[in-house]
Amino acid sequence: MASESRTRWVLPYKTKNLKDDYVLGRVLGQGQYGTTFLCTHNETGQKLACKSIPKKKLLRQEHFDRVLREIQIMHHLSENPNVVRIQSTYEDATSVHLVMELCEGGELFDRIAKKGHHSEREAAKLTKTIVAVIEACHSLGVMHRDLKPENFL
Repeated sequence: MASESRTRWVLPYKTKNLKDDYVLGRVLGQGQYGTTFLCTHNETGQKLACKSIPKKKLLRQEHFDRVLREIQIMHHLSENPNVVRIQSTYEDATSVHLVMELCEGGELFDRIAKKGHHSEREAAKLTKTIVAVIEACHSLGVMHRDLKPENFL
């Protein structure tokens, strides 16, 4: 394990330890860079999601910068009711942790597959919401680059 002085950091500030505030539970999802866990706030019992990104997967400075940019973008978009809300961030010597609102409705892809079809009215309403979120991103100079039903909750 690398010494504290040789550890690379994503956040420009020190944080508390995640486990001081939260208990991690079962895995909710797995992505290219990280794993999302159910997490519970120690004091309030509130259920949230925690995306943990192991630093060993961040191979270049560009990857560290990308994680910081993701956190900043999430904070900027947090007021949009159709974007997952970031609660807090934590960083330790081995991982960066993003604590976010828990979305329990499942993925859009699964809902489409289960239902089989949508009415034109339902499709229009859904499309309008998606386009509004994309517009909010673009108004902040953010391009998602991976828009697909699996990434909509």
